[in-house]
Amino acid sequence: MADECLSWEELSAMASPPIDRTEGPTNAHATLRLFGQSESNIRVTLYRDHHAWCPYCQKVWLWLEFKKIPYRIRKVTMRCYGPKEKWFTAKVPSGMLPALELDGNLITESDVILLALEKAFGALGASLEEPRVVELRRLERQLFRAWCVWLCTPGLNNHQEKQARAQFKDVARRMETVIDIGGGTWMDPQDATGPIPGCGDVVFIPYVERMNASLAYYKGFSLRTEHPSIDRWLAALEDLETYRGTQSDFHTHAHDLPPQMGGCYEDMNTRQQEMVQTIDQGEGLGELECKWAPDQDSHPELRALERVLYHRNTLMTRNPLGVDLDQPMRAALTFMVSGKPVKPAEGSALGIRYLRDRISVPRDMPLYSARYLRQALEATAALDSPRVPERLPLKQRHDQDPRPFLKI
Repeated sequence: MADECLSWEELSAMASPPIDRTEGPTNAHATLRLFGQSESNIRVTLYRDHHAWCPYCQKVWLWLEFKKIPYRIRKVTMRCYGPKEKWFTAKVPSGMLPALELDGNLITESDVILLALEKAFGALGASLEEPRVVELRRLERQLFRAWCVWLCTPGLNNHQEKQARAQFKDVARRMETVIDIGGGTWMDPQDATGPIPGCGDVVFIPYVERMNASLAYYKGFSLRTEHPSIDRWLAALEDLETYRGTQSDFHTHAHDLPPQMGGCYEDMNTRQQEMVQTIDQGEGLGELECKWAPDQDSHPELRALERVLYHRNTLMTRNPLGVDLDQPMRAALTFMVSGKPVKPAEGSALGIRYLRDRISVPRDMPLYSARYLRQALEATAALDSPRVPERLPLKQRHDQDPRPFLKI
C-alpha cells in the first residue's frame, strides 16, 4: 500500500486532454456539433436533458449523429432532478423533452420530430412511414408495455411474476425474429447489413438499453443471455462509436428509472440480489452489461480523471465530507491511475461511496471510465470501513440537481 496519494498537480499532469466536443466523437458535453460543416449551415437546435439520460432525447440525438446533421444543443433539467428552466417553459409550456427547432419552427414529441427531420434531410434507412417500419414501431411499443407490466407492477406474486416474465420474453422473441429474418445486423428493412442502423433500429435503442439494465437489477434477468439475437444486435451497436457516446450503464439506469417510471419492483430472488450488490458496488456486470472493450491506448481511467478534475471543487462542495473529501478523492484517483492502494482518511467511507453512487453515464463520462472510477472509489472506501450511505431516493433525484455543475 502506498504511503501517500498523488497531489492534484501530479494527477493533472496524467489526465487525458479534453475531447473535441464539436468535431470529435459523439459526447454528452457538446453544445454544438458540426461534422466538418460550417456553423452557418445549422438549421437544427435540439433541446435535451442535462443528464443525457432521457430515452426520447436519445432517439433524436442518435438520429442526428448517425445522419451527421450539424446542430446546436441546449440543455434542460428533467423535473425529477430539479426545477425546469423558466426560459424553456416559456418556449414549451409543458416542459416536454425533447424539443427541436428546425428552420425556426418548434417541434415536440420525438416521433413527430423524427418525421420532420426525415422530410428535411432524408430518411435514416427506411422511412418512418414505410409500412414495415410502422410495424416495427408497433412492436417496440408492445415490448415497452410488456416490460412496464413486469418491472413497474407492485406486489406481483410468484405466479404473476412468471406470467409477466413469459409475456415479456414472448414479445422479445418477436424482436429476435425480425433481427434474424433480416439476415444481417439490423432490423431496418432497407439495409440490414449496412454499416449503421436505420430508424427502424433507432426507435428500439433507448428502451432496450434500459430493459437490459433494469431487468438485471430488479428481476435478476439477463436479457442478453436469454435472447441471443438481441445480444448480437446490442453488440453491433456497441461496436459503433456514435452509439457508445450516448450509452448509459446499469448503475445509472437502475437508479434513474424509478422516479421516471413511477416505481420499479424487485423480484428478490438470489440472482437478483447478487446483481444488485455487484452493480451498486460499482463492479458492473461485465459482458451482460456491455461487450465492447476499450483498446489499450484509449485509457478510459484517464478520461475519468479528467472529468473529476474538471469538477473537483463542486464535487467536494456537494459531498457530505465537504473539503475533507480532498484526500480520500486523491487516494481513489491514485489507485485508479497507478494500481497502488492508498488508505483514505479515517471515517471517509460514507463520503467516498456517496460520490461513487452519483456518477452518471454518459452525463459525466463514458461507460468504462465510470466503471473504473466506481471500482477505485469502492476499493478505497473499503480500506476505511464497510459503512454505506442511505439508499438512493426512489421518488425524485434532486441529489443530482445539475445546477451546481453548469460550467460544462
